[in-house]
Amino acid sequence: MAPSATETTTVPIRAAEQPAIKFATTTSPYKELAAVGYEKKAEEEGLDGHSAAKYKHYLPTWGQEKYPPLKPFEHRDHGLDADASYPDLLTKGVVTNDLTPTIGTEVTGVQLSKLSAAGKDQLARLVAERKVVAFRDQDFADLSISEALDYGRYYGPLHIHPTSGAPEGYPEIHLVHRGAGDKTHEEFFQTRTSSVAWHSDVSYELQPPGTTFLYILDVPESGGDTLFASQVEAYNRLSPGFQERLHGLKATHSGIEQVAGSKSKGGSVRREPVVSVHPIVRTHPVTGEKALYVNPQFTRAIVGYKQEESDVLLKFLYDHIAYGADFQVRVKWAAKTVVVWDNRVTSHSALVDWKNGQRRHLARIAPQAEAPYETPFKA
Repeated sequence: MAPSATETTTVPIRAAEQPAIKFATTTSPYKELAAVGYEKKAEEEGLDGHSAAKYKHYLPTWGQEKYPPLKPFEHRDHGLDADASYPDLLTKGVVTNDLTPTIGTEVTGVQLSKLSAAGKDQLARLVAERKVVAFRDQDFADLSISEALDYGRYYGPLHIHPTSGAPEGYPEIHLVHRGAGDKTHEEFFQTRTSSVAWHSDVSYELQPPGTTFLYILDVPESGGDTLFASQVEAYNRLSPGFQERLHGLKATHSGIEQVAGSKSKGGSVRREPVVSVHPIVRTHPVTGEKALYVNPQFTRAIVGYKQEESDVLLKFLYDHIAYGADFQVRVKWAAKTVVVWDNRVTSHSALVDWKNGQRRHLARIAPQAEAPYETPFKA
């Protein structure tokens, strides 16, 4: 459920037919563990038994540059143009291993950076079908940042995160970084029992990301895995009557708390926060599958419901997804891994479970996709 309000603000919702609604400005747990800053010597030179960062040009900066509101655009998913037999992606010698029946595949023997346009189209299709795909032994981190961004642009305009750290001069890269020797999680766990924070990235945007890339730069020897849940299978597990009741419902998604949290830490605010209205059940443009589209970090209220009614229904959906271990997958990071997932039909959570102070450093590229839409219920 949304955090209890200690202060409220009124903002316009990104849907013309809806009135303004009040939202809490308390900080979401998703960003409580996000660092703003790091020990420079530890990252650039190494310190106290920890080596220096392997990819120093990817170390985060928190500039004060400002960007205008995002503009709507027409999106066509490249998976629609793909050959579903994957002849240019899963070529001879490529090995695939489905991690679970419904979500997650591990792939070795293909180099993403060398794919043709047809291969990239097939990548979008494979990820839409399998939801999360971990590619091992990739050279993606060794490309120049400009080359990596150009690769991402094939799939859509690149999202610039409003608050996260980014490499100097490359705001389109969202960095996930916990520096060597960082023990701030100890303070977090003084008041929390778990670091799990299920979310779909920046779902508050009018057109959130679709095919999304996350690649490892530095990883702890053990721990720091990422959990993913299939929002498609979460929807499929519901009874037809319950599914039908969800159709037609819309919910607000807020970026206010994330920006408020960054401000409170002295971090970046690159763009003013927005609130968007999205259907609770969205349809994937390539597979036609229906998926739940709510998450406890950014979803705030069901439009037209009273607060208590909205809270009860959203809590059921959040718990249904969080407890659904039989439609989740846990991705273990290793050097040279690139994980590609479909942000439209999954939710995920990082895990802060390692205690030895080792660095965890990843880079995300998030091409935007279509605005979430719903197709009619079919029993």
